[in-house]
Amino acid sequence: MENWKRAVIAGSAGAAAILMLKGKRPAGVLVAGVGLAVLVSEYPEKFEKIREEIPSYVRQGTRFLDLAMKIGTKVGEFAESRGRSMWDELAESRE
Repeated sequence: MENWKRAVIAGSAGAAAILMLKGKRPAGVLVAGVGLAVLVSEYPEKFEKIREEIPSYVRQGTRFLDLAMKIGTKVGEFAESRGRSMWDELAESRE
């Protein structure tokens, strides 16, 4: 990879990070896109492979989020029932 491409990629990554931290997200995304475009121009075959695998990544991510939501729901239901039973025990002990 040529030195100027490395400089553009590193500079855009740094500038994008700074812009994001300052709250200028649209500008940060734009600058990051420039760096990514230069990187893609250097390694087009690797990015083609990634592009082909994106649906698989999305499916796996969706499954993971579904599982996390189910677990969160179960934990919430357990905590709610446990809290109710503890509240009932407290009320009975006061009577």
